[in-house]
Amino acid sequence: MHEVAAASDRLAADTSMGAVTLLVGDLDGMTAFYRDVITLQVLSADGDEVVLGRGGRAVVVLRHEPELRHASPGAAGLFHTAILFETQEALAAALFSVAQHAPQTFTGSADHLVSQAFYLTDPEGNGVELYWDRARTDWSWVHGQVEMATLYLDPNSFLREHLTERAASGATGQDAASVGHVHLSVGDVATARTFYVGALGFDETTGLGNQALFVSAGGYHHHMAMNVWNSRGAGPRMPALGLGRVDLDLPDADALGERLRHHGFQVRDDGRTLSFDDPWRNLLYATAPGRG
Repeated sequence: MHEVAAASDRLAADTSMGAVTLLVGDLDGMTAFYRDVITLQVLSADGDEVVLGRGGRAVVVLRHEPELRHASPGAAGLFHTAILFETQEALAAALFSVAQHAPQTFTGSADHLVSQAFYLTDPEGNGVELYWDRARTDWSWVHGQVEMATLYLDPNSFLREHLTERAASGATGQDAASVGHVHLSVGDVATARTFYVGALGFDETTGLGNQALFVSAGGYHHHMAMNVWNSRGAGPRMPALGLGRVDLDLPDADALGERLRHHGFQVRDDGRTLSFDDPWRNLLYATAPGRG
């Protein structure tokens, strides 16, 4: 593991991910997908913006931007938004909904040792992961890096084991869910490490050479990841459909602002939220209780 800086240079252990904002061309169609297929609830709908989530917690914000077009192949941006379910039963209910309403969107599944995950693509090409975490006591750490793998996970066997009648009837639709992590497509891993570990203050939890980087706060397996699998060499993003912004929930956003400025990154502060861009112009917002 790369050398970890002093604790004051790290994000707090109770850092978590907030909602992911997507810029969309078809607001009604995308709302229907995240509501009816992914099983999120519409928390608010105001003009050109729809907020969906669970238990009052926003997971995805859809913002209508019909003048934008899709990014060119190989561009930086969103690889996937990973939605974390608290139980295998609730995850099975969401997977069952995908199988019922949009099976063509399913792209794969995997047991990652720390989690069980199912992957799909939304109607506008944004990646989505639906997953459940194993208990932290079941995770294995070796020389400061968490052990993760990509093992075969049969979705039909998962449904047979975990889809209860209660879940199939929609009873888990009120159960909590949240953004567990966000995975980005970037131009190169070294630059991602400099920004997300060196400046932003995440800890590196594992890496795949010059292909991918996984980072977190507080010993989670990863809150964010960056890879070059589809985007090696990509430069700064141009305005396009897809990722609008990634939100971080922090106990102290002011310390983050000071750290980013110290490392030479521009930070915008409206009194409530800090906003800043990574080296590929992926927009991040950081908020903390009591700001503003």
